[in-house]
Amino acid sequence: MNLSRLALPHWAWVVPLIAVAAALAFVFKGYHLFQGTMVLAYAIALLGLNMLTGYNGQISLGHGAFFALGAYTAAILMEHAGAPYWATVPAAGAVCLVIGYLFGRPALKLEGLYLALATFALGVAMPQLLKYKHLEAWTGGVQGIVLMKPDAPFGLPLSQDQWLYLFALAVTVMMFVIAHNLLQSGTGRAMRAIRDHALAAEAMGVDNRHYKSMTFGVSAAYTGVGGALSAIAVQFVSPDSFTLFLSISLLVGIVVGGVGTLWGALFGAVFIMFVPNLAEKVSKAAPWAVYGLVLIAVIYVMPGGVVGLLRRVHGFIKRSAR
Repeated sequence: MNLSRLALPHWAWVVPLIAVAAALAFVFKGYHLFQGTMVLAYAIALLGLNMLTGYNGQISLGHGAFFALGAYTAAILMEHAGAPYWATVPAAGAVCLVIGYLFGRPALKLEGLYLALATFALGVAMPQLLKYKHLEAWTGGVQGIVLMKPDAPFGLPLSQDQWLYLFALAVTVMMFVIAHNLLQSGTGRAMRAIRDHALAAEAMGVDNRHYKSMTFGVSAAYTGVGGALSAIAVQFVSPDSFTLFLSISLLVGIVVGGVGTLWGALFGAVFIMFVPNLAEKVSKAAPWAVYGLVLIAVIYVMPGGVVGLLRRVHGFIKRSAR
């Protein structure tokens, strides 16, 4: 990352935050580390969706399909090709990048609700495609694919859960660095210009078709990487794990975290990972009613998401200190 573009106060808390996150691998065990790994996987997926929706203005209701595609790419490569787990993560990103770009190119003719409906159809169709009988030899059909959790390399004294969490953390940091540099570049400025006013951006020489397709592809790649990490962590993939609710949850995550923000992906990932479980503990009879009430309360209290609230608090503290 180009450090000259970041203010020192920014790094003064980012670097310790990464260190604390790494230290958690030696504090928590078992299921808690699994939850941490899943939060990181969701954060990468939300970061990709936020680049598409928050920074480029394209609405997707089907990104769960790319999450599933990334998970199945990793699973198939590990199960049928004997590929090492670490190699399947960039492979999943590459596959989703190509398919996302190919999907995004013809979808350029669609905007707003029409694009949302097209991606909605993609999210609905993906679980059925994974069950297709002619693909069962690769996907396992309704039975899915069972994976083995990787051991720590080089004889490191780490459990499988610890190593996988640290591996996911390293991938997450790298993906955030890439996203930051991309959004701070001319490409990022073109993306935001298209979001704010597509016609004005085109009049200024921005190739809308290229940047929209590219953004869709990059967004799909990020979501695919998140899906690959989740498959390795869960050790199992099946079509029923990637229902339309996953796509809706990803969209909820970027709204709760903060649309058009990088750090909002982390807060959104925490929300979609833990709030449904907490809602079930509150009411086993109607957990989704509790989930809905919590979501309504969050949106009402924080219309700009968690990051928007933190910015308002920070601005209030600065004004009070004057």
